[in-house]
Amino acid sequence: MYDEIIDKFHKIEKKLGDPEISKNLDELKKLGKERSDMVALVDLVLSYQKLDKQYQDNLELIEGSDPEMKAMAEEENNELSEKIEKLKEVMEEKRCPKDPRDAKNIIVEIRGGAGGDESALFAGNLFRMYTRYAEKRNFKVDILNSNTSGIGGLKEVIFEIKGPGAYGIFKHEAGTHRVQRVPETEKQGRVHTSTATVVIMPEAEEVDLEIKANDIRIDTFCSSGPGGQSVNTTYSAIRIVHLSTGTTVSCQDQKSQHQNKEKAMQILRARLLAIAEAERQEKETKERQGQVGGGDRSDKIRTYNFPQDRITDHRLNMSWHNINTILEGDLDPIISEFKKLRS
Repeated sequence: MYDEIIDKFHKIEKKLGDPEISKNLDELKKLGKERSDMVALVDLVLSYQKLDKQYQDNLELIEGSDPEMKAMAEEENNELSEKIEKLKEVMEEKRCPKDPRDAKNIIVEIRGGAGGDESALFAGNLFRMYTRYAEKRNFKVDILNSNTSGIGGLKEVIFEIKGPGAYGIFKHEAGTHRVQRVPETEKQGRVHTSTATVVIMPEAEEVDLEIKANDIRIDTFCSSGPGGQSVNTTYSAIRIVHLSTGTTVSCQDQKSQHQNKEKAMQILRARLLAIAEAERQEKETKERQGQVGGGDRSDKIRTYNFPQDRITDHRLNMSWHNINTILEGDLDPIISEFKKLRS
């Protein structure tokens, strides 16, 4: 079984070295992605084969007549046996992942829901929490588009998180998050309830989803908000409409029209792949709508209760304290509980 993995890897490398393949850019990208996806598994297989050879060589020594060599070989094989079993577990997980999308980078969309300005402030809190947690894991965060509120919150923010296993780590954060606290603008000390919605999408590459020029309409418009002297003077902002689905993406945070178009296409591919995946699994028509629900106060996956210093995940029926610590990026206690469900 493991020899087949090595053979397949060598065949891919051989094809990549074929001059004819280099003329076909799509096929070249597809093969390159296949090779990249297999590298970690191939390294594990090679390590397994090396340890297994040591183990088999020791068995020959054990069958020999030299008592001292036999004892040494038996002791080494006890250690090798444990290492080999662990490698097998990891290889099986890599070979047959529960969700093949788990290894992908992600695009995250956070939007204020019910609650006006307070929901925008809460969306900003969630953005800070996820970016802090990503940075602690040495993941790269790149803001693709944002829309701020007047009091410093975020009406909407779309950003990318790049890192090994990002989708597997963050995917359970998708849904409606509810906050209960006294807003800074509340003079009578009353607790308000607000929401923000979070969408987590695996990043789609061009080889995952082809978008043709006649599938979309591209509009340009003047940027608004922070951005220096070029803001409102050049048509650098981009709006892309996918004609068959009506999916619309706008991007204006980058410095040039070319960069905004590139980022907008990146978001569009992720959204369309999410829709296609949801349809394939016969769930909601659009995965994004299925993730966030209606965004109202009763439609929630998690509640952040500030007066009681408690976060409750309603899917796990579990609670944690120290809200401020968690909102500063200490998400491991929550994420580890979802990992237990997958193991």
